Amino acid sequence: MTTIRHLSSARAPIVALAALLGAVFFGDAAAQDASNNNAAPAAVPAPPSSLTTDASTAPPATKLEPKAIELLKAASQHLVAAKAMTFTAVVSYESPSVFGPALVYTTRSEVTMQRPNKLRVITPGDGPATEFYYDGKTMTAFAPAENLVATSVAPATIDATLASAYDTAAIYFPFTDLVVADPYKDLAEGLKVAFYIGQSNVVAGTTTDMVAFANDNVFAQIWIGADDKLPRKLRAVYLNDPQFLRHDMDLSNWKLDPKLAADTFSAAKAATAMHIAFARPDAKAVGAVPQGTLSQPPMTAPTAPKPTKAP
Repeated sequence: MTTIRHLSSARAPIVALAALLGAVFFGDAAAQDASNNNAAPAAVPAPPSSLTTDASTAPPATKLEPKAIELLKAASQHLVAAKAMTFTAVVSYESPSVFGPALVYTTRSEVTMQRPNKLRVITPGDGPATEFYYDGKTMTAFAPAENLVATSVAPATIDATLASAYDTAAIYFPFTDLVVADPYKDLAEGLKVAFYIGQSNVVAGTTTDMVAFANDNVFAQIWIGADDKLPRKLRAVYLNDPQFLRHDMDLSNWKLDPKLAADTFSAAKAATAMHIAFARPDAKAVGAVPQGTLSQPPMTAPTAPKPTKAP
């Protein structure tokens, strides 16, 4: 994610905050130097022949290995059993450069949630710092450096609030699938492939079980703690992307059922900020996209507003 803020003093405040928040809440960026804005796009290379298939080499339509499903369910059940949790999500994603090869952008979010109706996401960077609060009644998006805040009445659950935040303000978190009420239920919808890869002793400094899974939209790989069943890493590649750009999410600092302060989900710091509308940054309305499902893959989102400079 570019560190250049997506703000312009000539823009209306609603658009300014929407663009600012979009820079962090969206999972994609088209960061190119302004001097290259008119450059001809690089040709998209054809996929390697090893990635092409014919009828004789195509994988089966559905392949769900019991061990892979068992591990995915175990990770989901472990998360569902926690009444509250905190974790750190570091997301890295590729975006094509004007020269063709992809650049990598990174964000870090500190996540705190309490079932069924409280969520806080603090994202200090890269990119503009943003904070998101949901206290069971109101959702608040706050840009501390710019002192801008947008608030809206929120539904009664985390799942419904995440859907509402996306529909009304294009706010989306790559880790949505981890904080919904039933991660496996959403994951299993449309699942076509799931198989066990093996173990790793490298990721997150612990032993993890590696599972690959896919539906018609995305092929993903997840590293699940062998002992604690916590997700430690996720990689996704979207099947309609001709460049097969990679989206990675590293998960750390897990704490299940921690003691949380009474004001954890309060946006007190935004009390003196300038209020603007809780609205989408794009001009055209977009239809609702189910949250926490692979129909809106866990690590993708609409294209973010284009920054004026590259980092």
